[in-house]
Amino acid sequence: MFKKGKLTILSAILFAGISLVSCKKDDNNSNDDESARVIMRLTDGPANYDAVYLDVQRVEVTMEGENSVSYLPARQGVYDILDFRNGLDTLLVDTSMPEGKINQIRLILGTNNSVVVDGQTYTLNTPSAQESGLKLNLNSTLEAGKTYMFWIDFDAGKSINQTGNGKYQLKPVMRAYSELTDGRIKGIVLPLVSSTTVYATKGTETYTAIPTINGYFMFRGLPEGEYKITYDAADTYRDVIIPNVSVKFGTEVDLGTTVIDPL
Repeated sequence: MFKKGKLTILSAILFAGISLVSCKKDDNNSNDDESARVIMRLTDGPANYDAVYLDVQRVEVTMEGENSVSYLPARQGVYDILDFRNGLDTLLVDTSMPEGKINQIRLILGTNNSVVVDGQTYTLNTPSAQESGLKLNLNSTLEAGKTYMFWIDFDAGKSINQTGNGKYQLKPVMRAYSELTDGRIKGIVLPLVSSTTVYATKGTETYTAIPTINGYFMFRGLPEGEYKITYDAADTYRDVIIPNVSVKFGTEVDLGTTVIDPL
């Protein structure tokens, strides 16, 4: 059984290594012949908090051989990123960028970042994020006249660390994926009183989903491969394991409804 509430804090810098080949000819935007349309959307991994508020002020993009360029987000200010779980997301940036190679993207935060735990609000200490940004090294090439869409997945559960003095610190864990590197698994787990958390495990990597109040869950941006799905229920219910769930890019695996039996 997985132990709930024990968070692993990883590096703030994620080498996503994705190639944004999920593009299409852009016939409906105002791009000129030397630019590409880039759409970034923000999504989140689950966490057992009431809310996680991030103050997103701007997005900085560094192209190869160029200085960074700042873009204002579609909505500048505070986002409760826990609103964007189980397949939900929100528009971050929709803009034209010059053709060429994107080396790095940074989310620049303001000072109004906080986490709500059991109804109590705590300030998130994020000094490095405010100074240098939450970094994603994409190393992806844009071609003029095409549209590229990708998601920035902020893992709240792995990014927030409670310190010994009762304060909370933000050590961001993020990843990025495109339309063609977006493997998906979805399903429903019942009954709700089983308080089930769902895990998808491939090798040493484990992804987490906390179902909605209707029991629905979705994993997005999964790499291709075989996954073990674990329904980790409350102590009075029986866990369920589904082995060998095959995921391929651009497809969605529907596990249907899984009913958790009491012990």
